[in-house]
Amino acid sequence: MTWWMWMILGFILILVEFLTPGGFYIMFFGAAAIVVGLISLLGLAGPQWFEWLLFTAVSVAGIALFRKRLLMRIKLPQRPDDLDTVVGKVALVIEPIPPGSLGRVEMRGTAWTAKNLGPQPLSSGDRAKVEQVEGLVLGVRIDG
Repeated sequence: MTWWMWMILGFILILVEFLTPGGFYIMFFGAAAIVVGLISLLGLAGPQWFEWLLFTAVSVAGIALFRKRLLMRIKLPQRPDDLDTVVGKVALVIEPIPPGSLGRVEMRGTAWTAKNLGPQPLSSGDRAKVEQVEGLVLGVRIDG
């Protein structure tokens, strides 16, 4: 591959890294392509198989040596666990839910799957308090 093709590939890969939610992997492949492009421009890259070998080696070395440092440097602040919790909120029962069974409730304008944690059945229109969240299933009990 010619030097300018390596450069274009490198910039495209770096752009892809910034446009996708990833863990900073593609960026190192882009940087390696730019390095190989610069070495090729200087006439030091040798045959094409060596360019690809160099590209692979620089990519893996970049990931191994710099990825962890990069992640620590731009560490995003952690969101508090209780920032937007639905535990304690009230949901409206959409369909009857027998005790221990799954059904549908509405909360904040969205329908949710809910499990009736209480001993009595929930009827349509009942208000139920959210007591727990397991994945996308709300554990609810009659609000009263």
